[in-house]
Amino acid sequence: MNLTIDAIQANIQLALAPVFLLTAVATLVAAITARLARNVDRMRFIQNELYGNHDLSDTLRSHYENEIDEFKTRGRLCTLAIFFDVLAGVLISLTVLELFLLQTGAGKIVNVGYVLITFVSGLVSFVISLTLILVEVVFAYRSTSWDMPSQLPQKATSSNG
Repeated sequence: MNLTIDAIQANIQLALAPVFLLTAVATLVAAITARLARNVDRMRFIQNELYGNHDLSDTLRSHYENEIDEFKTRGRLCTLAIFFDVLAGVLISLTVLELFLLQTGAGKIVNVGYVLITFVSGLVSFVISLTLILVEVVFAYRSTSWDMPSQLPQKATSSNG
């Protein structure tokens, strides 16, 4: 084991190279979380409209019910994407740890094959997350209601004629 300053610096640089991928993972988690939060807010609004004391036309009620189903699907896609993105972050973090241990000589039990497995698995998980987000974005666009039925407010009838 070489403990010179140059060797330690080279070991740290090698071990931290995948950390840049962790930045992308964290950014994607933030973006997916924002999409999921907007989805949940819209779903709560629609549920309030449906189940509150609102007089809705049958057409609008049906439209809102379909929209709730679409938001459930979008929420599931976002949740799965977050899962795979976090899994990618964990696997890439393990890769950084393994590389650091291998380079310092402290990781005699760590096999080089583990580094390859965790890094490739992390990349595959990241790609799955990106794919799920693409599917969610396409689904969101295709389910957008460009022709949402309008609901005119009901006028109160007066008993004085």
